[in-house]
Amino acid sequence: MENKEMCPLCGGKIGIGSTTFTVDFGSGVVVFRNVPANVCKQCGEAWIDDPIASSIEKAVEEAKGSQRELEVINLAA
Repeated sequence: MENKEMCPLCGGKIGIGSTTFTVDFGSGVVVFRNVPANVCKQCGEAWIDDPIASSIEKAVEEAKGSQRELEVINLAA
């Protein structure tokens, strides 16, 4: 299903896609690959829905608690 919204940055069409999201929390980095997102077809800017953002926040907190320096998480189904 295609999202017909317009990008607030460039005016391009926004559609369903995926992105890579990186969190640098000082003592470590977590890279999330294949994150479901609404992505502008023109400029590539991506927006992540709240439920996905919450799961990312939980994973980052877990990485912080485990004192991991680098973690790569693939969210592909």
